[in-house]
Amino acid sequence: MGTWKFDPYHTQVEFSAKHLGMMTVRGHFAEVSASGELHPDHPERSTVEATINTASIRTHNEQRDNDLRSSNFLEIDKFPTMTFKSTKIEHTGGDRYKVTGDLTIKGTTKSVTLNAVKYGEFNDPQMGHRIGYAAETQINRKDFGMRFDMMLDGKFIVSNEIQINIEGELVEAKEPVAEGAQEAQTAQKRS
Repeated sequence: MGTWKFDPYHTQVEFSAKHLGMMTVRGHFAEVSASGELHPDHPERSTVEATINTASIRTHNEQRDNDLRSSNFLEIDKFPTMTFKSTKIEHTGGDRYKVTGDLTIKGTTKSVTLNAVKYGEFNDPQMGHRIGYAAETQINRKDFGMRFDMMLDGKFIVSNEIQINIEGELVEAKEPVAEGAQEAQTAQKRS
């Protein structure tokens, strides 16, 4: 295989946390860029890297979004991005994988493992060669310097545990054609 890019129109990075131990609050990041080297026959040789714009956080509540962007949580003025860089990819059977890597949020880097599943593959001249995937993991926000601890009636306003869910499509990047090869292809098409 080769170099792949995440299709920004078909990539979702979502998260959820409990509010007062009762309701699940869900959100997503609207600006994600990612790429990787995929080797389906040798997943251990594959790599994935992603960068997320922290200001692009959305939870359908502007006041909450602004709080999440503040120093209580993501501190976007000081830390405009968060990153993930894989360190190990293991095939665990069927279409399932474990993707371990370094997650950096607010300048703190921790190793996390995502459980991933390949949804399928699609090859079309118009849409390109694509692979659909999903991955999930859970982190403790305090491990990444988000120590906001306000309680109401003995319950945390925001849970420490944050569930992360990712879905998307990878598109195989077209290899640039060397100038001489391009001329040969053009001549071949004419004949």
